[in-house]
Amino acid sequence: MIIKSTLPTARSLQPPLLRTGLVRIASIDVEWTKNYRIKNGQRPFCYSVAWLDLPADHMVDLADVPFEWTSVYVEEPGEMDELVRNAAATVAAAAETSRIITGHQFCSDLAVLEANAPADAVPRLQTARSQWKGRRDADPDETHYVDTRFDAGHLLAGKSRRLVDVCNELGLDVTQPELLKATMPAWHRRWVEDGQDEGRERVSVLNLRHSLSTAYVAAHAAGLGKWAGEGLNVNRLIAEGAKGAWGWLENPTFTNLLEDPCPSADAALSPSKAPKPQGKRRSSTR
Repeated sequence: MIIKSTLPTARSLQPPLLRTGLVRIASIDVEWTKNYRIKNGQRPFCYSVAWLDLPADHMVDLADVPFEWTSVYVEEPGEMDELVRNAAATVAAAAETSRIITGHQFCSDLAVLEANAPADAVPRLQTARSQWKGRRDADPDETHYVDTRFDAGHLLAGKSRRLVDVCNELGLDVTQPELLKATMPAWHRRWVEDGQDEGRERVSVLNLRHSLSTAYVAAHAAGLGKWAGEGLNVNRLIAEGAKGAWGWLENPTFTNLLEDPCPSADAALSPSKAPKPQGKRRSSTR
């Protein structure tokens, strides 16, 4: 299992300490492969969590707020059970320490995790799915879920609820250079089949961008965070907050995006966020 984190190695799978007077947003995103030829053919292989601690009594500029994060990626396909256990524990820890637990279409992430979960991880995921379903009846001053695909409509005028489109409309630059030359499944295959580190690193950064940008949308939707009118370059924040974690962050294709906020380029969704096509398709990964 490959684990990267801002937290010390011994605590990388635990939440950071929460200071008094702050409220926490925990944002989780899962990546998985798809295989439409078999039932429950989705197989999770990567997830990340971004921890964002904010004052409860006023709105802050999120460009000035540090964040903690952890990224988990299978080193080989046989580690999927361990990854799901870790993800289930992360979701449970988020519910114990955070005011807001968020994800973009997080119901799908939870469903895929549960479908692949070993027996000891199932109860945590079932609890999370139940809490997600009841999120609109939850007390906003207590721990609750916010799903940025379904619960941020009051901020938006456009029809699309793709994460990249939601971010574009709100002024978050989430340009995805990882997808310029190949799809996410193709990069993942290059890691699994050929051991190419760049494939894994591209997917890891893409996944962390999903988590962090979702945290910002949830903070804005909850009236806890804002950013300047010219926009917020999420890639720049990742370059600073994850410096040294992946070689991909030093690649000129990535660093060229760090100078100024700019409108996010249109990019395909990762398989875990794309709509299911009609009819049968070949597996996106092997």
